[in-house]
Amino acid sequence: MTLRAGDLRHRVTIERYETGGRDDDGFDLPSPWVLFKKAWAQITYLSSKDMLAAKASQSEVVARMKLRYKAAQGIDTTMRVLYKGRVLAIDSQALDDNEDGMTYTTFNLSQGVETFKD
Repeated sequence: MTLRAGDLRHRVTIERYETGGRDDDGFDLPSPWVLFKKAWAQITYLSSKDMLAAKASQSEVVARMKLRYKAAQGIDTTMRVLYKGRVLAIDSQALDDNEDGMTYTTFNLSQGVETFKD
């Protein structure tokens, strides 16, 4: 299955969590999410059948994000995706395509589970 440019029609923002550090008095500073990259992606929400299968396996996955292989470099499960006002957590490591492993990369996304790092 080839990935056409027209398939990547969803603009997503990928953010990474940074530790805030400490201020002059030694108090913790707020830890912000900062821009990692913006990319064109294909976001596919799971069908009802897939959602039931995911719930049966105790998974929170609600969508899949497909990116070009090069655009996906450096993305990991500690990051999150902003798409159409929604915050989606990245639930899987990069899943490379079945053709040559260097055309596109897929990530599983979950919603409603916010994770904060210390």
